[in-house]
Amino acid sequence: MSTFKPAENIEENPRVKAVFDDIRETRNSDFINNMWYYIAFDEDLLERTWEEVKRVMAMPSILDPLTKEMLYLAVSIANSCAYCVHSHTAAARAKGLTDAQHSEIIKIISLAAKTNHIANGLQIPIDDVFDMDNS
Repeated sequence: MSTFKPAENIEENPRVKAVFDDIRETRNSDFINNMWYYIAFDEDLLERTWEEVKRVMAMPSILDPLTKEMLYLAVSIANSCAYCVHSHTAAARAKGLTDAQHSEIIKIISLAAKTNHIANGLQIPIDDVFDMDNS
């Protein structure tokens, strides 16, 4: 259950409508997911967040769109964000994520979490060869 309820007619606000229209155009879809409705109470937060998401996730870069979604999914799982896990799993599937790839991502995340906890728990010293100054 949410701790907040978005305004009923949120798109009556011209700044919110402009962002929502840009989301629709960028994603080539009429669907606006809850994340945007719930942060639209603060137009500055909405605008800044959308601009960053658009720049990083929607604009072409050296990483392909599926890889970006898989990375976002991995971080969302590590951060225990159920909303983001669902959202970015759906986005990754729309970009071609297969069941086999999803399974492998889960294995990698699980392994990384385990070895991270071991390394942190033991405070294992960093190998000199991993230091950029020594390579």
